[in-house]
Amino acid sequence: MSSPQHPGTWRIGRVAGVDVLIKPSLLVMGAALVVVFAPRYEDRSDTSPYFLAAVFVVALYVSVLIHEIAHVLVARAYRMQVDSVTLHLLGGETLIAGESRTPGQELATSIAGPLASLGIALGAFAVSGSMEISTTSDIIWSIAYVNLIVAAFNMLPGLPLDGGRVFRAIIWKVTGDEERGIRIAAWIGRLAAVALVGATLVLAGDDARDTTINVLIAAFVAFFLWQGAGDALRNAGHAARVDRLVAREIGFPGATPPPNAATLSADLRGPDLLRAMAARPAEAYALTEADGSVFGVLTSRAVDEAYRASRR
Repeated sequence: MSSPQHPGTWRIGRVAGVDVLIKPSLLVMGAALVVVFAPRYEDRSDTSPYFLAAVFVVALYVSVLIHEIAHVLVARAYRMQVDSVTLHLLGGETLIAGESRTPGQELATSIAGPLASLGIALGAFAVSGSMEISTTSDIIWSIAYVNLIVAAFNMLPGLPLDGGRVFRAIIWKVTGDEERGIRIAAWIGRLAAVALVGATLVLAGDDARDTTINVLIAAFVAFFLWQGAGDALRNAGHAARVDRLVAREIGFPGATPPPNAATLSADLRGPDLLRAMAARPAEAYALTEADGSVFGVLTSRAVDEAYRASRR
């Protein structure tokens, strides 16, 4: 069933209280992976190699889902709103509303996925190692190996990968400048995209067919990295400007709120302030202190002007 909130996706259920969506490209990639891995099982069992390859691909996608759910659980622990998890051609994406409020929160949320993939890999290696060599142990070993690759690839220190978000958090902590962390991690992501294609060409073997396939896959992944890094660069300034919006600083202290005005905490800032305003749209709000007393008035126009002024 198509998801009206997320065009181009199908909702397949809910996990950990979050909608799980898939893009049609996931099915295309799944079919391609079955064709690629089926020959590996041709001489291992009387069971259809395509059936065994399909079992492996389904297990792989479940592993990707666990990777994303790890992000969800940590984000929820920090009281962040998680809208959905989407599985697509190149893996998965957890849609978290707003930005992390501290470097530590960003680091913990980002590293949770790769750690989950690493845990799956180590567990699967242990299970396959305790079994006699068989088709089942081969599938489990393959799942372990792929999860190890997923964990390592995701920890590359460039956006949009998890490792890029971890690196961003470290730069943010060291310099106190979140925007700088985003920009450095995004440019590393672009360098990683170029390096991936270059390494694939340098390490190409004599088999022209395999080389062509590997280069095409590398180019596709590199395009994803370059595009994601570009999005991060474009959004870096926006995120920094939003973070500088503080209700107490933008509002008018001592002003009398309009009758029946919606109330907002004078301590709201950044994405939390914008979400609170979006939940109760109005021209003017009553700003209140923690004890309930009125601090002053905040107008939507003042917030817009403060945001535009920060772009200069």
